[in-house]
Amino acid sequence: MRHGKKFNHLGRKKGHRKALLKNLSISLIEHKRIRTTLAKAKALRKHIEPIISKSKDNTTHSRRVVFSMLQNKEAVKELFGTVAPKVADRPGGYTRVIRTGFRRSDGSEMALIELVDFNEVYTGKVEKEEAKKKRTRRGRSKKKADETTSEVENTADENNEE
Repeated sequence: MRHGKKFNHLGRKKGHRKALLKNLSISLIEHKRIRTTLAKAKALRKHIEPIISKSKDNTTHSRRVVFSMLQNKEAVKELFGTVAPKVADRPGGYTRVIRTGFRRSDGSEMALIELVDFNEVYTGKVEKEEAKKKRTRRGRSKKKADETTSEVENTADENNEE
């Protein structure tokens, strides 16, 4: 009986499930966003949130604890180097799960899981790039073209009056 056992077993034995979540965690830390099934994304969120919380204080003990969970040096360096400083002021909720539809082959529901502070669309970094003036090789719009021709005519009239 499964009384009180609330986590998703994902159809795997304990060792396989542990390895799966470890590999998904490493991929999420390295790539900041991964695409997987909805059930795996929800299970991964419960698995990785405590790891990210542990990385907020950069001590030898917390590094060793995180390494024991991940078993990957590069992922630990990335987590403590780039991820932890960005999430330092956040009290929790480091990941976001976005449903993306159904897989064609078997119809399972897919999701995108990402680290919240690394999405430029939501953080507003894209707005600064869009603030730059757009340059196009096509002609100007009629409204802008009419304004510029009227300005040219006004300056020509002023020059003729003098």
